[in-house]
Amino acid sequence: MNHLPTITKNLLIINVLCFFGSIVAQRYGINLNDYLGLHFFLADNFNTAQFITYMFMHANFQHIFFNMFAVWMFGRVLEEVWGPRRFLFYYIVCGIGAGLVQEVVLYLEYAFDWSDYTMVDTGMGIISMSEFLNQLNTVGASGAVYGILLAFGMLFPNSEMFVFPIPFPIKAKFFVIGYAVIELLLGVSSHDGVAHFAHLGGMIFGIFLILNWRRNNGNGQVYF
Repeated sequence: MNHLPTITKNLLIINVLCFFGSIVAQRYGINLNDYLGLHFFLADNFNTAQFITYMFMHANFQHIFFNMFAVWMFGRVLEEVWGPRRFLFYYIVCGIGAGLVQEVVLYLEYAFDWSDYTMVDTGMGIISMSEFLNQLNTVGASGAVYGILLAFGMLFPNSEMFVFPIPFPIKAKFFVIGYAVIELLLGVSSHDGVAHFAHLGGMIFGIFLILNWRRNNGNGQVYF
């Protein structure tokens, strides 16, 4: 850990502490994900601070492990290239951007499918629309992580990576494009409870931010 750049190390520490804190709190009947996760903006439990706090909360061990593995693997490289302030700014913007895209997607679903109803059948019982909206809660650093993947693919497009179960190395740019296509397809076709469009949102905000830096600085690698 001592060899990790400052922001990458602290992001790992904060996320892990929040995860174990949520486990301890749950033993006392407190659901931190419910307080700090990003609720749908029309829900009673929504507040704007959740656009920040949601990206430090995770649903389970697998969720946080893969997100933090990506931060460790790719985030440290970006921090060494950009410096700590630019990397942190990029991470937070991608996370917030992912949350904004998720809110837009939820609103479109609400407007087209739910707005005419006062009660909702969840499959486990009928609840009020107000209660249902409060259940729409997003957690995880995945939006920021997908922004990191996007940045790595743009800065090091020809770096070769081994990705299980593919038996040969692939270039980073194809890895990122493949992930984006998969997320788009899953977002359109799947109802697995994963915020696929939020992942794409992190990548979208990331690419606009990098292109803006490149236009203003020439290469997108100048420190603040």
